[in-house]
Amino acid sequence: MKEKAKLLDQETMNRSLVRIAHEIVEKNKGIQDVCIVGIRTRGVHLAARLAAFIKNIENKDVPVGILDITLYRDDLTMISSQPVVHKTEIDFDMEGKNIILVDDVLYSGRTIRAAMDALIDLGRPRSIQLAVLIDRGHRELPIRPDYVGKNIPTAKNETVEVHLVEVEGVDEVVIVEKDG
Repeated sequence: MKEKAKLLDQETMNRSLVRIAHEIVEKNKGIQDVCIVGIRTRGVHLAARLAAFIKNIENKDVPVGILDITLYRDDLTMISSQPVVHKTEIDFDMEGKNIILVDDVLYSGRTIRAAMDALIDLGRPRSIQLAVLIDRGHRELPIRPDYVGKNIPTAKNETVEVHLVEVEGVDEVVIVEKDG
């Protein structure tokens, strides 16, 4: 695999997240009853950043949770015979709340479907809104994000990689072309 293009660097990634934070506040008419839930792994870090940007805007904390969707995936048997399940950490009541579900890349929509199933098993939110850093298209399910950092049309032989300081030591989004 070889890197084809750099889509976002640290500055443009932060700018996208600040814009999404403003859009969340605007759409929800403030942050009353707003909670943010990040999908493991990178969605968790992006959720924490969005919460920090919203705090800068509204001067109030937004509850943040972590969602593990491993057991909700429809491709679980294809991933591993011994999947690693991490802990879901949502220490707030979701009943009647507007949940902002956060992930790094939206592709087929299957991860988001699994995440919504997992959330609904935990409670009954008023709404689930989707925030993604990158929407690369190629949907297999009728799922559409409410907040998007950047829309990137991609070919099927390309992969969008989100690298975050918290995981890889650098903030960037790149398109990688698969060999063959």
